[in-house]
Amino acid sequence: MYLRSLLSIAIGAFLITSCAERVNKKLSETELELETTKEVQGIKETAELPTVETAFEFIKESGGIEEYRCTLNDLTILLLEDHSAPVATFMVTYHVGSRNEAVGHTGSTHLLEHMMFKGTTKYNKENGNDITSILQSIGAQINATTWNDRTNYYALLPSEHLNKVIEIEADRMRNLLLKDEDRQPEMTVVRNEFEQGENDPFSALNKNIWATAYQAHPYHHSTIGWRSDIEGVSTERLKQFYDIYYWPNNATVTVIGDFEKEETLQKILDEYGSIPKSPNPIPEMYTTEPEQEGARRLIVKRSGETGIVGIAHKTPEGLNEDYFTLQVLARILGEGKSSRLYKKLVDKGLATSLFMWDYPFKDSGLFITYAFLTPETKHEEVEKIILDEYELIKTNGITDQELARAKGQTKAQLAYVRDGSFSVASVLNEAIAIGDWTNYAKFLEKTNTVTKEDVQEITKKYLIEDKSTTGHFVPIKGSGGGGIMPPQKNRANQFYNFSRESDDAMDNRQHSGANIADNIVEFEPVKGLRLLTMKTSVQDVVTIRGSILGGDVFSPQANRMIADLTAAMLDKGTRSKSKFEIADRLESVGATMSFSSGQQHVRFSIKCLKDDIPLVLDLLAEQLREPAFNKEDLSTLKTRLKGNLKRDKKNTGKMAGGEFIRELYPKDHPNYRYPIDERIEMIEKIDPASLRNFHKTYYGLGNMIMTAVGDVDGEYFSREVEKVFKGWKTSPLSKWVNTMQANDVTATKKYVTIKDKTSADVYIGLPIGIDRDHKDYYPLMIGTYILGGNFSARLMQTVRDEQGLTYGIYSQIQGAENGNDGFWTIWSSFAPQLLQTGYEASLEQLEKWSTEGITVAELEAKKTTITGSYKVGLATTRGLASQILSNAERGHPNEYLDQYPGIINELTLEQVNSAIKEYIDIDKLVFVAAGSVGKTGKPLE
Repeated sequence: MYLRSLLSIAIGAFLITSCAERVNKKLSETELELETTKEVQGIKETAELPTVETAFEFIKESGGIEEYRCTLNDLTILLLEDHSAPVATFMVTYHVGSRNEAVGHTGSTHLLEHMMFKGTTKYNKENGNDITSILQSIGAQINATTWNDRTNYYALLPSEHLNKVIEIEADRMRNLLLKDEDRQPEMTVVRNEFEQGENDPFSALNKNIWATAYQAHPYHHSTIGWRSDIEGVSTERLKQFYDIYYWPNNATVTVIGDFEKEETLQKILDEYGSIPKSPNPIPEMYTTEPEQEGARRLIVKRSGETGIVGIAHKTPEGLNEDYFTLQVLARILGEGKSSRLYKKLVDKGLATSLFMWDYPFKDSGLFITYAFLTPETKHEEVEKIILDEYELIKTNGITDQELARAKGQTKAQLAYVRDGSFSVASVLNEAIAIGDWTNYAKFLEKTNTVTKEDVQEITKKYLIEDKSTTGHFVPIKGSGGGGIMPPQKNRANQFYNFSRESDDAMDNRQHSGANIADNIVEFEPVKGLRLLTMKTSVQDVVTIRGSILGGDVFSPQANRMIADLTAAMLDKGTRSKSKFEIADRLESVGATMSFSSGQQHVRFSIKCLKDDIPLVLDLLAEQLREPAFNKEDLSTLKTRLKGNLKRDKKNTGKMAGGEFIRELYPKDHPNYRYPIDERIEMIEKIDPASLRNFHKTYYGLGNMIMTAVGDVDGEYFSREVEKVFKGWKTSPLSKWVNTMQANDVTATKKYVTIKDKTSADVYIGLPIGIDRDHKDYYPLMIGTYILGGNFSARLMQTVRDEQGLTYGIYSQIQGAENGNDGFWTIWSSFAPQLLQTGYEASLEQLEKWSTEGITVAELEAKKTTITGSYKVGLATTRGLASQILSNAERGHPNEYLDQYPGIINELTLEQVNSAIKEYIDIDKLVFVAAGSVGKTGKPLE
């Protein structure tokens, strides 16, 4: 749980600031009179720097990671060489988070993190070399995150460009411009981020649980801060914060991946060696939370359709040895379909999902169980079940099997963490934050020492009523707003998205109440543009989704990447505005806008405040109608795309998925995926003229659909749309009809060898010959869900939890959109040495499922899960807008959005079992695995 949580949280980047809880420290007691000399500004003048041998002191090694200290300024450096792929991660972690903020200045750490991208004296927009453009132009994936105990900045990039990111990070450690004219628009960006979090019931409940559990300690407030503080903090205050905490002796540099140690240390010395230590000691946060003297309770009431229960208990600081046992306990309670609470809540239809929060912090944290309730489930019933399970463990302990399973899950998770430089750096980042980076390296060893008695005693010690804080989210129904979006747990996103248009959006998302269709208002602002709006109770926020035809299937046969790059260039500038001008206008009001290309459609996605609707619609229309296709911007984009594709060649999931789909479909079938090298070659051949010609020929009205959901007046929105799209030409395109069929496959096994990988990705499946409009689609879909749709499905129940062979194994139907004949697949991941065993275990379950079918009990249980989950996800403006759009693109009436749960509930056992027997032929299965295995599937030495 802990390692998975670390990785998912780190990758989530800015989502962290809206969902996870953070804390604070009193800056007001550390008013420092900083000198204004060159030394203070980090430009210490020295005649000559020492050598690598004299400037760096080796401290220790653990888990292959080496620690060094720069003797010039006490900068800490962590290094782990890994030459398995030509990429590297460079990360800087500062020991400052929301726990270091004062009342009145909450959120300053996070706002400063945003400002760190606004420019330095050397790298800025005025000079034409701003930080973001430089790093993205070399194919880097960049971001930053803020949390309770730390702030980090990172880049995952081709290793030949490592020196550039070292230069930039060293420069902005002490040379940030921090201009008030930059802070003003960035504040609105952060404020809009705050508003988006406030729109989510889970975030609201989570925030209030932490605020109630802590009274004195700064973990009381979230990382993003309070709204008034976001709006009120001054640029001078941010400068002071920067000058107190951003110094080498308060930072750790982590380098993981393809680099040479001596060369990298020399570059770190060159760039960081001249920066002095802080002129004053870094202030310590000394506030401790008083002993809690009784249970605390709270209720949050907001728009929504389903409730949430959260039960939190105080736990020790992150470096306390008890934390390893607490994380074992969390796995036993809520990790997987065989866990105690999944069996009693999810399998019983009382909860759509369960989330265990067992994250360690530098100071005392919280152990939280979150249950996301199905419709009509009572909070009190679920709360009692959770507390009763705690008491059972206190009284009777746990079993040998439960303990072994938890340890096996930990081992598997460690394998995942090590598979990639960014994964390692991300987990080290969190270990650094709590005070000891070696905590990561010794995690498995410590977990393996945990006993059954330890788990029982730890439950008695910490899960007691007087140390608890219980919160209920109670939905106010019938309003259509306010989504419940529990944190992702690495499920559906493990699947490789072959079709590039969501096959199962309808099946795995949810809606906020009956009669959605009655609340949709339709307009035709201009001929050839269908507008669907829906007002909800969400205040100020509007989500816009839309599409036009012009996706991948319309690309010229000579180059199938043209449609993709045409869409990718839409936000890179127009005839009258540069990409930076467009970005500045959007960011100044906290709006977001993006474009993407799928099989049939070019899609756009927007989130904004209602007052900014005219602005975003104007920019949307301009980018769709008048893209510049600038040569330099195209060159930069091509570099980034090729860098990403090259990295994909070392990605076991992408490589296995690509080979799998090419076995199933012929070239030029919509579901076919070209090999990476061929895509790179296509990208290299694309020039601005080819994109301009494609855009001029195919983009336009006639097939355009737009949805707007949230705090929106339909009549007003329609008038604004008419203003900006009036007069646009009509596209000649109509929906593309696929006439190609899948290959007539035979039993096939194929292995893709990728060296130095600790896990292998596996795809097993076959084409099914039907699309999602076929009468057998939903029967086969729900049968597939019973086999491997969630934690309580058969595959997870056996292959994962009972046999401990894999961390995740799922089944799904994909590629059935747009009239395409789709495919059925099982995805899983195994250690190379368990690959054959895992395959045999999977096949055993598959054979039983395909010959014996499913049971009535399984069918009824999964109907509840699917329809309950469906209702939950459409409770947000994003979910509603996306689903309304997808439904319209498929040609369904709006009423279908309300009919879907009924369609699922009406499925019979005979329909499901007949579909399984009709379409799943285990004698024709295609098997593809990618990882550190040879051509016969044996692990590499």
